Amino acid sequence: MTDLLPTNWLPALLVFVAVGLAVVSVAFLIESMREVRKRRDFRRQLSSATTRTENATPTAGSVMLPQEETQRWLEPLLAVLPQGRDLGLLLAQADLDWSVGSFLTICFGLAVAFGVSGMVVSQGPLPPVLAAVFGFMLPFIYVRRLKKKRIAAFEEEFPEAVDLLGRSIRAGHAFATGLKVVAEESEDPLGKEFRQVFEEQRFGLSVEDSMLGLADRIDLIDVRIFVTAILVQREVGGNLAEILDKIAYTVRERFMLQRQVRVYTAQGRLTGYLLAGLPIGVGSMIYMLNPEYMSILFTEPMGRLMIAGAVVLQVIGFFAIRRIIDIEI
Repeated sequence: MTDLLPTNWLPALLVFVAVGLAVVSVAFLIESMREVRKRRDFRRQLSSATTRTENATPTAGSVMLPQEETQRWLEPLLAVLPQGRDLGLLLAQADLDWSVGSFLTICFGLAVAFGVSGMVVSQGPLPPVLAAVFGFMLPFIYVRRLKKKRIAAFEEEFPEAVDLLGRSIRAGHAFATGLKVVAEESEDPLGKEFRQVFEEQRFGLSVEDSMLGLADRIDLIDVRIFVTAILVQREVGGNLAEILDKIAYTVRERFMLQRQVRVYTAQGRLTGYLLAGLPIGVGSMIYMLNPEYMSILFTEPMGRLMIAGAVVLQVIGFFAIRRIIDIEI
């Protein structure tokens, strides 16, 4: 069995480990420099706040923590990359305290690690390129998975939070106090997001800006409905508690409808998983029954090229099926 494996797999593994450790070291260095810069800016902000005159009107920018600016050397790269400007928002939605520089460092480092390992293992040009692309996309897949999991947890508790906010307002509390009650009574990530909205308003940010920030961080149609209703009510007036009750009812109905659609599309998802895993399972069974018959795929250049093409087509087919059964409500 060891004769069927490439003889240079050990150097490829060593190259991958070495490049991976180097990437992690550079990412930690960037994060440490970022923390030092944030502390320096915070101390400068505190020192300027102590010298502020009493009759000066504080603005949102003067009392809030300074937002981290994108490094200048990243601006041309972010302009070229698709949706490069949204990387910071994507990291915030996944609740990751990473800078854009650290994230891109990890992406390019993994691309180099996988690409060099592919060059050591294979002699053709296509496998290293595919391996580099996979390494570059791996952090994006991880971050998007975290984002999806976090938004799903937020969506699960959101109707109860809206109900709690409506009961708080009906009891006579102000809107900001209701946000505080929801933040204290709810678990993360919902409690953390509402706590941030409350803290932003307490430190001088307007209700409109803080609510729009919530809609940007939580990519849900229910949150957009909630934010739009709050902003419209503040402009034209109305019974906010009754509006929140209707929003909670609407969110619950949409959530139930999404669950029903998920049940109806379960067969399509199972088909996608089956079609993705069936070639791997059949190939493994044939390899165990007749290794000589399958060895040509690992020893011949054309066989390796066929394996790479099959993997690409499998991935494309899997995501195509996922796209078909992804019904937006």
